[in-house]
Amino acid sequence: MKKSATSATPTRGATGGATGGATGGADGPRNRGKGKGYYMISAVAETYGIHPQTLRLYEREGLLAPSRTEGNTRLYSEEDLRELETILNLTRDLGVNLAGVEIILNMRQKMEKMQGEISEFIEYIQREMGRQEDGWKDRVQNALVRLPPRDLVKKDS
Repeated sequence: MKKSATSATPTRGATGGATGGATGGADGPRNRGKGKGYYMISAVAETYGIHPQTLRLYEREGLLAPSRTEGNTRLYSEEDLRELETILNLTRDLGVNLAGVEIILNMRQKMEKMQGEISEFIEYIQREMGRQEDGWKDRVQNALVRLPPRDLVKKDS
């Protein structure tokens, strides 16, 4: 039976770091954020049922980019783990090779960027329309040729 990639989370120590010594002391990670857990390669490999060399391969291929400590130890963030789960889902469950995974991840990143750009554009259009709404009514009133009112009901002569 396969281990589910989406439900696994490495065990954290009391300080929020990974089990196995990555707690962010004097040799803490360079990119450490407050309240975020970081996990050592051994904890991640064990949790997801993969060999540490597989994680190193994913890094060499550019699929993962874990942060490093001053001592050059790899530390995987929550975001890295979500990315790993996506990679494992594509390779294990869907049978995609690493070249395909790279293409899919790049396309996903580009789509997310485009969605952000489209959202910004829509917000801009909405702001402009809201700003010009009052002026629009005045322009329509002034742009039309005025005709004298006519009776719409036929009068008997």
